[in-house]
Amino acid sequence: MTQHSVRPLLDFIAGSPSCYHVIANTAAELTAAGYVPLPEGERWALAPGGRYFVTRNSSSLIAFRVPERLTGGFMMAAAHSDSPAFKLKEHAELRDNGYVRLNTEKYGGMLMATWFDRPLSVAGRLFVRENGAIAEKLVNVDRDLLVIPSVAIHMNRNANDGMKYQANIDTVPLFSAEDPDAAILPLAAEAAGVRPEDVLGQDLFLYCRGRGTVVGAHGEYILSPKLDDLACVWGCLQGFLSAGESGSLPVLCIFDNEEVGSATKQGAASTFLRDTLRRISLALGQEEEAFQTTLARSFLVSADNAHAIHPDHPEYADRGNCPRMNGGVVIKFNANQRYATDGRSCAVFRAACAEAGVPVQLMANRSDLPGGSTLGSIAGTLVPVSTVDIGLAQLAMHSSWETMGAQDCAYLAAAAARIFETEL
Repeated sequence: MTQHSVRPLLDFIAGSPSCYHVIANTAAELTAAGYVPLPEGERWALAPGGRYFVTRNSSSLIAFRVPERLTGGFMMAAAHSDSPAFKLKEHAELRDNGYVRLNTEKYGGMLMATWFDRPLSVAGRLFVRENGAIAEKLVNVDRDLLVIPSVAIHMNRNANDGMKYQANIDTVPLFSAEDPDAAILPLAAEAAGVRPEDVLGQDLFLYCRGRGTVVGAHGEYILSPKLDDLACVWGCLQGFLSAGESGSLPVLCIFDNEEVGSATKQGAASTFLRDTLRRISLALGQEEEAFQTTLARSFLVSADNAHAIHPDHPEYADRGNCPRMNGGVVIKFNANQRYATDGRSCAVFRAACAEAGVPVQLMANRSDLPGGSTLGSIAGTLVPVSTVDIGLAQLAMHSSWETMGAQDCAYLAAAAARIFETEL
């Protein structure tokens, strides 16, 4: 990928400061490509050749395309919309020592130190009273608004010897000088174009300001917030939109709450995927037996980024199974099923990549350093299909800014397109 060709990815990330914006932006791209939204609370009428998507909680989305004649299974790729962040508490303002700060709590497991001393703001959604009903409004306070200040080295001489951060003390962002009227909700309401007195509920998160960029002597790397997992969201989406037709039914899944275990109504551990697949089957006139046989011919790509070998600390990588940035899509393995890949699913995905001209890398965590689990194994407990866990090699996973190869997202898009076209 050249600097020019990564711009759409960086635009997508810059326009997605919260998981709700991720889904809104994905829905906009799908709508522009002719996909029709399906409300979960209404009966679905599907037609051969039809293009559809459904959302849940405004933070998860499943899109699919009905073939003219269904002879294969559901060919699926899944990524997640959320990233580690700080979430605002309901009564957020803390007034002391001449300052107004905002009370937050951690969402997911982030590298906390990377949030210090940089411009931050607030984004998410508001629920407001509107024409006698409750309406949902996206909100992004689109300006440099907050900062989490470090303690000076003169006051903490041990700062460079390792810090143990306390979220209720060390990572509370500075909002204002002492002001009895300073409050975050009126600012959020103004940004959303509503009155503060009409706000009934909120889900607001901190996010890092600044646009992702290309770095490296030859522009070989991307530096950006939220590469885990918006690079995979964007790559899978592009592959989904560009895939050719076959007898399989392509399905794009974007789940929320992967960073906190997926056990929510909109997470990979929910019934969202199985509910959607079953409703597709019913709307196409399939009986239970036909649905089960379709599942048996199905396949899932779980797309979540992988650890690249670190330039300063190669000792953290597993010898022989350490991917490199710009080296192609990474297939991830774990004997204890933190990753769902097995020999069969690896073979299916490698064959698809070979057909698409996409290089493949293999990754396993060092045996004494277990990695995090992904949505692949979680989703497989409810939708039992052959699953491969893959990702793009990156550095500084769960930092507020992360690094990956500029070429790799294009590799993922090409591989995903081929998977969506595959008929098992």
